[in-house]
Amino acid sequence: MTGMALLVCCGWVVLLSLSVQAYENLALHQPAWQSSTHFYGYTADRAVDGMYIDLSAWGGQCASSDMEQTTAEWRVDLGGVKNIHHVFLQHATGYRNSAFLGFSVYISNTTNKEDGVLCFRDTHYTSAKILNPVNITCPYHGRYVIYYNNRTHRPYPKGYSFTVIGLCEVEVYGCPSPRHYGKNCSLKCPQNCQNGYCDIVEGTCFACKPGFTGPRCDLECSLGLYGVNCLQNCSLTCGIPGNCDRKTGYCNGGCQRGWKGVMCEEGKG
Repeated sequence: MTGMALLVCCGWVVLLSLSVQAYENLALHQPAWQSSTHFYGYTADRAVDGMYIDLSAWGGQCASSDMEQTTAEWRVDLGGVKNIHHVFLQHATGYRNSAFLGFSVYISNTTNKEDGVLCFRDTHYTSAKILNPVNITCPYHGRYVIYYNNRTHRPYPKGYSFTVIGLCEVEVYGCPSPRHYGKNCSLKCPQNCQNGYCDIVEGTCFACKPGFTGPRCDLECSLGLYGVNCLQNCSLTCGIPGNCDRKTGYCNGGCQRGWKGVMCEEGKG
């Protein structure tokens, strides 16, 4: 697919090439849940069934909660931790825009949004103008994509009304393997990335295995340093001061007189 689309991140709207569609829709036909259901036929799975020709709230192709909620939450289980690039979100028509104002999108490894990372929170839309559909950049690893909104703290911001789930489709694009990256998910993350996870676009590591550093974790720790991202100093009480195993911090060549322990951290007294 080619062309351009709108991407929203942190309150900014920019053009995005639709070449990102080369990523797989990880949410399609996956188990979904919502905090309430308006009535039979408007269940959470409607938002991941791949059908959203009819965007009407009552057209039978959208997930819908009970009306006038103070809290609305919807989530999809991707079936395991995935390397996510972005989330496409299509709200239903027929509701007042004010019902959607202030919505958030989270990526989490559990069903609790507080355990995850906030990808997007609406702070700039108005009842007169809300972008629909929207592509939200979410370059994170996670199993659950969570849509959340609330009206629990009065007074509401200007233009807000009750909230409601009205989602015709949620598509989560990324790589099915959390340890692969690139537009076709054909590239494997560098071998020294911690947990094997890396940025889905650049392939850079979020953190390194102990003993390595650098954007791609391909550099060994300098002499005298060890641990995750080489942030810890070797003990000066090692047999050769500051000389230790780059991964563990264990002293090389024993300890100086009067010290013992694998890191020569215990005085003999």
